[in-house]
Order: sequence, then structure tokens, then C-alpha cells
Amino acid sequence: MLWDTKLIEEDRAILTEYGLRRKHEIWTTKETVRDFRRRARELNAIRDKSKEQVLLDKVNKLGFVKANSLDDILSLSLRHVLERRLQTLVFKKGLAKTVKQARQLIVHGHIAIAGKKATFPSILVSTSEESQISFYGNFTLKEPQIEEPKTKPADEGAGNTEAVENATENAEANLKESEEVTA
Repeated sequence: MLWDTKLIEEDRAILTEYGLRRKHEIWTTKETVRDFRRRARELNAIRDKSKEQVLLDKVNKLGFVKANSLDDILSLSLRHVLERRLQTLVFKKGLAKTVKQARQLIVHGHIAIAGKKATFPSILVSTSEESQISFYGNFTLKEPQIEEPKTKPADEGAGNTEAVENATENAEANLKESEEVTA
């Protein structure tokens, strides 16, 4: 079968849930998961405790899963890694109202990690840096201002009397100024 509709639907759901732009972002994240799982399988085969501890520390530092053994790394999934992206964390922290807005804020340079501007939404944020995500510089997210619609008066003639009076007063004031200038 040329098209796997189930896979296409799953990818589309992930794209919308995490605000990704292209399937390429899913593919690179899947590659990251495959790499960690491959390294865990290799270390499981050779039983090297020092390299195993290095891999466990790396996974724990990035915060994918609480890894106590290689089996925990083997259970790593795509969603574990996507949850650690800067774009997702900016949204979950409440700095943006949507994941797409989080992406836009990051790309436009309004988000910083530990005071340094971050412009890539795909950055994997470690657990130690998560609390240091903030707006860059003095940027703040402004609330949209809603203008009240202008209402028309019920009686056309009744509502315009004030406007007519203001217009005549302004015209009289302009006339007096022009007379003073010519005099």
C-alpha cells in the first residue's frame, strides 16, 4: 500500500497538537527517539555501566522520562521528546495563548532561556533551564484592545444636535482667529 492513512492521520494530529509546521519536524524528532533507543539497546548488549550511566544522566537532564534503567529509555516515545521542545514549554508556561503563537514569539526573538535570546522552536530544553524561560528584554504580551461599536441614535435629528453645536462653535472660533490675524 502506497499511502498509510493511519500514519498520515496520526502525523496530522501531532502537527496540530504541538504546532509544528512540517512533517520534517516529526521525522527529525522520531530520529532523536530512535537514536536514544538504539544507544540503549547497544549498551544493554555490551553491559558497560559507565556509558550506561552517561546515557541515563543525559535522558534525565533533558527530562524525557525519569530513567533509572535502560528499559526506561527503551520506552521513550515521540511525545516525550515533543513535550521538551521550547515551543511546547513556552505554551505550557503560559507565555503564549496557543502553540502557534509560542512558535511565532520564539522565531521573532521574544523568548529567552537564561537571558539569552532563543530563535529556534525545536530546542530541547533541559529541566534545569525550564524555569529560566522568559520574555527577552522588556517585551510583554499585550492584551488585544476591543473597541466598542459606535451606536446610532434612535432619532436621527435628536442625536445630531450636540455635534452640530460643536461644529458651529469650532467654526466661530476659527473665524475669530482669522479676523484677529488680519487685523
